[in-house]
Amino acid sequence: MYLADGRPAPATSIPPGGRRTGRSRRVRAAVPSTVLVLGTVSLITDISSEMVTAVLPLYLVAELGLSPLGFGVLDGVYNGVSALVRLVGGRLSDRGGGAGHKAVAVVGYGLSALCKPLLLLVHSLPLIGAVLAVDRTGKGLRTAPRDAMISLAAEPAARGRAFGVHRAMDTAGALCGPLVAFVLLRVAAEGYDAVFTVSFCVAVLGVVVLLLFVPGRALPAVEGPAGPTPAGPTPAGPRTATAPRTPVRALLGRPEIRRLTACAVLLGLTTVSDSFLYLTLQRRLDLPAGWFPLLPLGTAAAFLSLAVPMGAIADRVGRRRLFLAGHLVLLCAYGLLLAPFGGGAALVCAVLVLHGAFYAATDGVLAAATADAVPEDARGSGLAVVQTGQTAARLVCSLAFGAAWTAWGHHTAVLAAAVGLALAAALSARLLRPAGPAAGPNSPSEHTS
Repeated sequence: MYLADGRPAPATSIPPGGRRTGRSRRVRAAVPSTVLVLGTVSLITDISSEMVTAVLPLYLVAELGLSPLGFGVLDGVYNGVSALVRLVGGRLSDRGGGAGHKAVAVVGYGLSALCKPLLLLVHSLPLIGAVLAVDRTGKGLRTAPRDAMISLAAEPAARGRAFGVHRAMDTAGALCGPLVAFVLLRVAAEGYDAVFTVSFCVAVLGVVVLLLFVPGRALPAVEGPAGPTPAGPTPAGPRTATAPRTPVRALLGRPEIRRLTACAVLLGLTTVSDSFLYLTLQRRLDLPAGWFPLLPLGTAAAFLSLAVPMGAIADRVGRRRLFLAGHLVLLCAYGLLLAPFGGGAALVCAVLVLHGAFYAATDGVLAAATADAVPEDARGSGLAVVQTGQTAARLVCSLAFGAAWTAWGHHTAVLAAAVGLALAAALSARLLRPAGPAAGPNSPSEHTS
């Protein structure tokens, strides 16, 4: 059971002999209240966003008759536009200090909430694309500041657990969202309009919780003996004098950030979007359209059940190792989609469980690994650099996968993605190797990242 605790455990909670008392173990297992409140905000917001995400592929392809290539363009917009503003969000939040993280996050969540009712008013593809782009702009603004607040509130040695708890709460919303959409489509006369209206109301509630209950300034955890040592020199002195003037070049000058970004890009280039994976399942098994919104539930259920255990495992065995292993799990899911045998409910369950396990082993784990390598005063910018590379790569993957599906069919497109992912995983394994014999058990490249 996780306990809310506004302050992280101090470094002095470890006795001189290295043995932890019962009280120190309980404090170490605590999850800061900031993480729990941010998890609540993400839970509410994900109910809103996943209601739309669950029906959007079917709405665009079945209702509007969009081709796979056209859907690939809009899917790329939906999942990739946030990459263009993540660096802006991270940099702005760092300039404002702890209070800046919350302010930029509020703007991002609010912008996405305002886009929900606009889907009721637009019906042409260009206008729908514009609304989705604005919605993803809000996501891009809020992601890095939110993750920065989580990393600053958690103990360094327990960041994987903290991100795991947050992602589990976030995924609980992703589990509820498609269910609400499924019910609304069945009981409402104008199903899609009802989905968009309820989604807006829920999104507004998430913004209210963020404004009222998230503290304006994150309380940084103490870097104790068990905490990681950031790669490269750690800035000293007043925070106002340490923010890098050229954040991208300065942060990419750090070997750890460079390697993490390169791996995130390589693996993102071969990570098929959720919507395409669900469409592939629907086409292969000829599922009825009314059941399509329930497919994300399998992914969300697996993610929800595995996020916290995966975060704890990452803290023990290495966050970068688990991040790479998660992509091998995704490769297994691709293999099942390509297998000439099997089908029905067993295939659907297996693919969705593997898909959820992939997210549990990679989503929060990458953020925790990045936080280890970035100084506190540039935490938002550092997270944004790595997340931007990953998101931009997934935008390219959506465009390429849609084009491949249109030209050769979904089977060949999945095969190409599987081959590419295997190659990317092999290259990433080499990039994530320790730099040399100097990397000991407490090195960021081995023990905590």
